[in-house]
Amino acid sequence: MAAEPVFAVTPRISATNVATANANRDGSGAVATLITGAATGTRVTEIVVKARVTTTAGQVRAWLYDGTNYRFLDEYAIAAATVSATVQGVRVSTNYSNLILPSASWSIVVSTHNAESIDVIAFGADL
Repeated sequence: MAAEPVFAVTPRISATNVATANANRDGSGAVATLITGAATGTRVTEIVVKARVTTTAGQVRAWLYDGTNYRFLDEYAIAAATVSATVQGVRVSTNYSNLILPSASWSIVVSTHNAESIDVIAFGADL
C-alpha cells in the first residue's frame, strides 16, 4: 500500500471518431483507440458519445484492452434522431468512479454498431 494518497497530476482529454459499422461484441473488427494509459496510470472519469449525423438506433461499444485481451467494458445506446436546425444529434454521457488504466499497456477502444459518424471523448487525468 502506498504511504501517501495518489492524486491526479495531469488532466487528460482524449477523443476519436468511429464511423465504420462493427456489430462484433468481442473487440474484433473496426475499433478505434480512445485513450491509452500513462506509465503511472490514468483515471477515466467520464466518457461522452456524441453523434455528428442523423442516427438509427444502435450502440457504441467500449472495451478495455491490456495489450493482449479485449474485455467488454460498456455500451452506450444511440437513439434514432434526424439531425436538423432544431433537432440535436444524440449525446450520451457516462461517469465512472473507479475506471483506472493501470499502465501504458492498457487502453480503451471503441466501435459503433452502425456506419454513422460518432465522436467519443474521454475525460480524466494521469496519476
